[in-house]
Amino acid sequence: MSLSVLFTHSYFLKLDPKQLAAARPYPPLGTLYAMAWLRERGHEVALHDTMFADGPDGFEDALDRHRPNLVAIYDDGFNWLTKMCLTNMQRAAFAMIAAAKQRGLPVVVCSSDSSDHRQRYLEAGADAVILGEGEITLGEVVAAVESGEAWDDIAGMALLRDGAVVLTGPRKNIREPDNLPRAAWDAVDLAPYESMWRRHHGYWSLNMVSSRGCPYRCTWCAKPIYGNQYFLHSPERVVADLVWLAERHNFEHIWFCDDIFGLRAEWLEAFADGLEAHGLSIRFMIQARVDMLVKERIRNAMIRAGLDTVWLGVESGSQKILDAMDKGITVDQVYQAVPPLQAAGVKVAFFLQFGYLGETREDIRRTVAMVLDLVPDEIGISVSYPLPGTPFYETVRAQMGDKTNWDHSDDLALMYEGTYPAAYYRRLHRWVHKRFQVARGLASLKRLFRHPGAMERRHWRSVLLTPYFAVAGAVDGIRLSWLERA
Repeated sequence: MSLSVLFTHSYFLKLDPKQLAAARPYPPLGTLYAMAWLRERGHEVALHDTMFADGPDGFEDALDRHRPNLVAIYDDGFNWLTKMCLTNMQRAAFAMIAAAKQRGLPVVVCSSDSSDHRQRYLEAGADAVILGEGEITLGEVVAAVESGEAWDDIAGMALLRDGAVVLTGPRKNIREPDNLPRAAWDAVDLAPYESMWRRHHGYWSLNMVSSRGCPYRCTWCAKPIYGNQYFLHSPERVVADLVWLAERHNFEHIWFCDDIFGLRAEWLEAFADGLEAHGLSIRFMIQARVDMLVKERIRNAMIRAGLDTVWLGVESGSQKILDAMDKGITVDQVYQAVPPLQAAGVKVAFFLQFGYLGETREDIRRTVAMVLDLVPDEIGISVSYPLPGTPFYETVRAQMGDKTNWDHSDDLALMYEGTYPAAYYRRLHRWVHKRFQVARGLASLKRLFRHPGAMERRHWRSVLLTPYFAVAGAVDGIRLSWLERA
């Protein structure tokens, strides 16, 4: 007799105002992989998708409707939002654990937050926290529940025994991701995802992954699920999954949510060849490194495959700060990588990070200058966030108070002693965004005079809003100066 497992995850779009306003929801891909793994082994699986839920209360109805033998709160480890361990989501997870335990159900949790705060989750009632990559471990847990055996000998978990957290031993990652079944796309209702995308952006984007993990060791980057290992799907498998999705869903865009996409030129060329062989033309967005994109062979293969937008972990325009972060890139590489991408029509976006240890006003000025020089299509600004398990976290741990997590992704609280007070960085965030918008507006104005027929709606909007951002930015600049002297 197969077991019935009810899956859910702890990301609620409505509990994260910034992301709700952005209206770019993606299905919980990591959850869907785990569901497919269990289903391949003959178990019955169902999903309570929390993405559009008002809160955790609706989970009780799902429990009563599905009557599962086990509950798996399994987050999407591919989505960077889940790595931030937001307090709003943690509270929701605890409420769902409580609802399941009230019905006498065993509960297993797999997420970045539960890996970082395993004792909290276990004390909240979870029977086990899966550490790291979860498919194989969860499969063994379900088999143990089915046979009535104890869980203590299953590797890759944290358990609570006599009030203390006990680890069951390490679990090796899956070295051949192609051995995983295709994600259980049929288990999730994609209609609300498509509706929100089309209503707000005029197209629909879905998420896929071509690799697991990241081999780089930036001091602030936590990797509680896949660690510092890096394992690739074959390009043939990624193309096959894309073809399968395209035959069933009318999407126009893909987010490859790999930590790092496109480290190997030969893989990218085979991927582009595969898409062309199937006549598949889909725009896609990635996260990548500038030290890879300065290589013409890699850049050209990505563009040929359909690269639409690349988010670059630029972080800072100061080489001193990049070196302190162990980023392994140079400011010169940023300046080399961006223009050829822009010339090819690729949208370039920067991840920026302020407040890292030792950052001075001059370092901030260099970062702003880089943004104004290169004028990317989009920027994402954050303050440095101490994630457990990172060298950065250990450095600032003694300075941290009661607040160790952001409530939501726009919290921007500085949780340690920065060069300037927390209010400074919040104002800096606003000021840099406005300076950036003015630079974009001026670039769009130049475009108007040179190529009026090539103007898109976003360019016209940028031009029209330039005077507002110029005035508002000047005001923010004055207030920033006050805070700097405080």
